[in-house]
Amino acid sequence: MEENTSKNYLYILKGVIISIIFTLIFLFIFSIVLTYTNMSEKFINPTIIVITAISILIGSSIGNLKVKRNGLLNGAIIGAMYLIFIYFVSSILSGNFSVTLESIIMIIAGMIFGMIGGIIGVNKK
Repeated sequence: MEENTSKNYLYILKGVIISIIFTLIFLFIFSIVLTYTNMSEKFINPTIIVITAISILIGSSIGNLKVKRNGLLNGAIIGAMYLIFIYFVSSILSGNFSVTLESIIMIIAGMIFGMIGGIIGVNKK
């Protein structure tokens, strides 16, 4: 039983790391698009939200591939841990540690996309 629990932590950590890697890749691509096109700045926030959701979905799906059950819970944990990590990094960089309604909504949305990714990962054969 304890071995499964420690493996679960590794799968969750793997999912968070994969989500962060995909976020960095997608944001790099988006920054190139922004640099070389005349895209309006009004697309930045919605695009970042979509990138975050897709990254959590991918990371949660991959992180839960070897998990046989609890994909919903593991996915929610991956989404929450990812967003909490991103929140702390951005707070340190900006010097602003405030919790806003927007940050709470992002954490909840991240957990929902993590749950969806967890379901996909557990049920993928």
